[in-house]
Amino acid sequence: MPNAKVLSEKQAIVAELTEKIQKATAGVIVDYKGITVEEDTALRKECRENAVDYAVVKNTLLRFAFNNTGLSELDDLLNGTTSLALCDDPVAPARVMANYAKKLNDKFEIKGGFMDGKPVDLATIQSLAAIPALPVLQAQVLGTMLAPITGLAVVLKQIAEKNGAPAEEAAPAEEAAPAAE
Repeated sequence: MPNAKVLSEKQAIVAELTEKIQKATAGVIVDYKGITVEEDTALRKECRENAVDYAVVKNTLLRFAFNNTGLSELDDLLNGTTSLALCDDPVAPARVMANYAKKLNDKFEIKGGFMDGKPVDLATIQSLAAIPALPVLQAQVLGTMLAPITGLAVVLKQIAEKNGAPAEEAAPAEEAAPAAE
């Protein structure tokens, strides 16, 4: 039987893991076997940049935390080397981990994950990873909204230039053009 001090330390770790899992919108469980220190450092840097909480976790402690949060279906994934990526953004951990799984091939493997308190399969994680980052999505939406306005401005400028008005006088020339017809 472990001594009381070690047991209380492990209980504190499980309580902290349980709290992190409950607060996170999504999480990805990864087998990191065989990655180098440089690759791990680069992964951790990218995780920090994307606000992803990434840590290597003992399987038994993670199993207790998953059982405390109702994610006991993920217990089968907890074997071998295990790390956990958590985030409030449901897409960020999947995207970061999937990018590294592609870069490192067989050294880094996604085991599974959860989203909104429910286990998700590997296919769901892969489809989440395909979604661009939020700033990219915002830029795409903004570009879509600006495209018609930009197109109209280009057409109006071309009409003004065709009528012989200089580029600076495009707006006044446009007002005069319908009256001349």
